[in-house]
Amino acid sequence: MSGHIKYGSEKTRKRVKRKNAIRMRITGTAERPRLSVFRSAKHVYAQAIDDVTGRVLASASDTEGSLKNDGKPKKERARAIGKAIGDKLKAAGVTTVVFDRNGFLYHGRIKELADGARDAGLAF
Repeated sequence: MSGHIKYGSEKTRKRVKRKNAIRMRITGTAERPRLSVFRSAKHVYAQAIDDVTGRVLASASDTEGSLKNDGKPKKERARAIGKAIGDKLKAAGVTTVVFDRNGFLYHGRIKELADGARDAGLAF
């Protein structure tokens, strides 16, 4: 039932439609995992996923330990999450990823997270 939302707002349905269109074109491997980003009203989450084996290689969010909300603006937290997941992937030996914006517009917190991951040395 992935991607199928029967009920919900028109905005959510449109995002899921964009998400499914994107996911048909991209896939992650162990050498080049898919960097999937989810944005809620309060938090941002990122996962590096190997779609071949179905494993999550690394994850980061502003709900965990050192990245917890400490009064910083959301965009600054998103950039810190990008740097954190970039550092985790570099430590695991991964230098390139496929960016999955998950149907969200490449703007605001999504863009900041991507820029933070690039700052950490990841190539898209």
